[in-house]
Amino acid sequence: MSAYLLKNGQIVNEGTITSGDIRIKNGRIEKIGTSISPEGNEQVIDLAGKHVFPGMIDDQVHFREPGLTHKATIASEARAAVAGGVTSFMEMPNTVPNALTQDLLSDKYHIAHENSLANYSFFMGAANDNLEEVLKTNKNNVCGIKIFMGSSTGNMLVDNTKTLETLFSSSELLIATHCEDEATVRARLELFREKYPTEDAPAFIHPLIRNEEACYLSSSMAIDLAKKSNTRLHILHISTEEELALFETGKAVKDKRITAEACVHHLWFDASSYENLGNQIKCNPAIKDARHRTAIRQALQTGAIDVIATDHAPHTWEEKQQGYWKSPSGLPLVQHPMLMLLEMSLEGVLSLTQIAEKTAHNLAECFQIQDRGYIREGYWADLAIVDLQQSHEITKSSLQYQCAWSPLEGHTFPHSITHTFVSGHLAYANGQFDLSKKGERLLFNR
Repeated sequence: MSAYLLKNGQIVNEGTITSGDIRIKNGRIEKIGTSISPEGNEQVIDLAGKHVFPGMIDDQVHFREPGLTHKATIASEARAAVAGGVTSFMEMPNTVPNALTQDLLSDKYHIAHENSLANYSFFMGAANDNLEEVLKTNKNNVCGIKIFMGSSTGNMLVDNTKTLETLFSSSELLIATHCEDEATVRARLELFREKYPTEDAPAFIHPLIRNEEACYLSSSMAIDLAKKSNTRLHILHISTEEELALFETGKAVKDKRITAEACVHHLWFDASSYENLGNQIKCNPAIKDARHRTAIRQALQTGAIDVIATDHAPHTWEEKQQGYWKSPSGLPLVQHPMLMLLEMSLEGVLSLTQIAEKTAHNLAECFQIQDRGYIREGYWADLAIVDLQQSHEITKSSLQYQCAWSPLEGHTFPHSITHTFVSGHLAYANGQFDLSKKGERLLFNR
């Protein structure tokens, strides 16, 4: 493996921004210092004027493989992630077939080992009838258990109360939940189908169907179950102001048993965006009124929200162009979360050091990831290099997604990602990929 010396970077890490050099050898950060002299055959890269962030760890993506490879593959979406400074991902189990057995979970790890440019982990899926398989999951090399407490693909809705109680009381792993109350959603769905029976129903009804009540009821139920059993619970994609009151503030992630995630689209868009983007931003849970976006942004400061992710969920353009009732939920985002957050930093939503905290440091603490999430000597060299002075326009030709579209097309970000190191491999540099080495499987200190 190549050795590198990164010179003159602004290192964004653990609450500070410092000028310095970083030596990378054998995939890891060997040395950090104010002035390191080159040695041997290492490649020197001058990062004067650029910022070095720990690579983003995205704890919620849908890369569609196996079974839905007309939408995306692990290879295509991992490339997109790396182009956006995302060095590690955790992928969800609602692929086809659903990852509900240890063998099916192992198949996904094999595909990633062969094809993923980024580091990877995969959630084990829970259903009403696979408890035995779930409890076989290895806590040291699998990120967690995923429970859909709301309708999803295939056999993945867990709505049996006894099953939920057993899962929460028995799992040694972190449990991650999608929380939307199914009864509420179904009742609202029936109401709006009567009101808008044709396929050209407007997309703005989506947050009215999958409303605040559905989210709050389900999230509060999950938290009650977790508190009863002292379960390590992580609630995904918080989308309402009401839910924020359920979470602790002013406490370090490593000291919490219950944590919360926000996704970039709930921080970026609000209900007014349906007018121009329609079904492109249809997702579950829904993007809601502006008051929710404001509250979730503020929760990044209070600590009610611990981590930021994408919930990257690509569909083909043709699928998304169907009428509201047929258009699938989900949007592609994994190539641009860092740029979205960096632009938000100009608005005062969060600082550069908080971006590192919410996209890397806290992920490492939340999931107890081994030797990642920080820029530290001895840790894997997962790094995103950012040029705050170089703008980047989102064009169709610049997209790495297999689906080849983005709701951000036409937007120009004031910043750009210039280099991405994955486990010490310079996987992306100035628009070019080096596919000669694949990412590593994430390991966990549990």
